[in-house]
Amino acid sequence: MNLITLILAASTLFVMAIVLSYILGWADKAFHVEVDERVELIIEELPAVNCGSCGYIGCNEYADAIVLKAEVVNRCTVGGDSCTQAIAGIMGVDANASIPLRAIVHCGAVYEQRLGRNKYDGENGCIAANLVTDVQGCIFGCLGFGDCKRSCDYDAIRIVDGLSRIDYEKCIGCGACAKICPRNIITITAFTHKRMLAVECSNNDKSKEVTKVCTVGCLGCGACTRVSDMFFIENNLSTIKYENYDDDKMDELIKASERCPKKRIIFVGPPLKEGETEKDQKSDKVITPDFKTTVDDTEWRG
Repeated sequence: MNLITLILAASTLFVMAIVLSYILGWADKAFHVEVDERVELIIEELPAVNCGSCGYIGCNEYADAIVLKAEVVNRCTVGGDSCTQAIAGIMGVDANASIPLRAIVHCGAVYEQRLGRNKYDGENGCIAANLVTDVQGCIFGCLGFGDCKRSCDYDAIRIVDGLSRIDYEKCIGCGACAKICPRNIITITAFTHKRMLAVECSNNDKSKEVTKVCTVGCLGCGACTRVSDMFFIENNLSTIKYENYDDDKMDELIKASERCPKKRIIFVGPPLKEGETEKDQKSDKVITPDFKTTVDDTEWRG
C-alpha cells in the first residue's frame, strides 16, 4: 500500500512538473520583451554609481532613455568624456563633451561670524535643527550640523567651523547634498570653467537686518553691479548672470569680486595650479544652466 502511494505521488509530481514547465515555456515566449542590445552595451560603459546627476534615477534608466527616447549621450558627468565617446559610438551619433556639475554652498559665514546663535540641545542634524526657532539669527544660513556631509557618498563635503565646505576634487555634482539641505542653500552648478564665481550668501533681507545676524552677509549694496553688468540685485541679494558667463567677462568678474565689501563673491572650484590665475581659465562650452538658488522655495522655520 505504501509503495503504491509513493508511486502515485511521484507520478503526480512528475506530471505536474511537465505541465508547469510547458506553461512557463509558453509564458516566456508570450510575454517576452525584446531588449535592445545597445541598452546592455551602454550600461557596461556607464560607471554604475547611480548618482542621479544625469537626471535619471540610475544608470540603467539613463541607458534606456538614450536608446528608447533619444536622450543625449553626454549627461554622465561622472564617466566623463571617455564614457560619452563610448556611448556615442554605440549609438552612432556625434558626442559633445559634457560639462561637469559641482555643488556650491551659498553661505560663507563660520560660527564666529554668525550673530544671535543660541545653544541647541536637540538631534544632531540640520533638518531637526531647522524646525527650532532661533537656532541662529540668520534664517538663510548654513546650520552646520552635517546632513549634507552624511549624504555624500564621495566624501566631498566637510564641516569647517560650522560651515559646509566642498572638496571640488571629489565632488561629482550628484545632488544628494542639495536635496537634503533643509534651507536649500546648495545648488548644483554646471562649471563651464574650472573655477566659477559664486555669491556665498543667501540672505534676502535688507542690509540693516543682515548686519544684525551676520558679519559677512551680502548687503545688496550694488558695488558689484557698478563694476560689471554680469551682476544684478534680486531680493536684496547680489546675483550673477551665468548665462553670459564667458572668457571675455573674466576681468570685470574679478574686479567685481574685489569690490565686494564683505568679500562674499568668490571663486570656487578645484585648486589652481602653481602660477595659474583665474584669468588663465578657458570656457569649455557655451550653455544656459539653471543657477537659481532654491532658497526662495523654502518655508523658513529656524
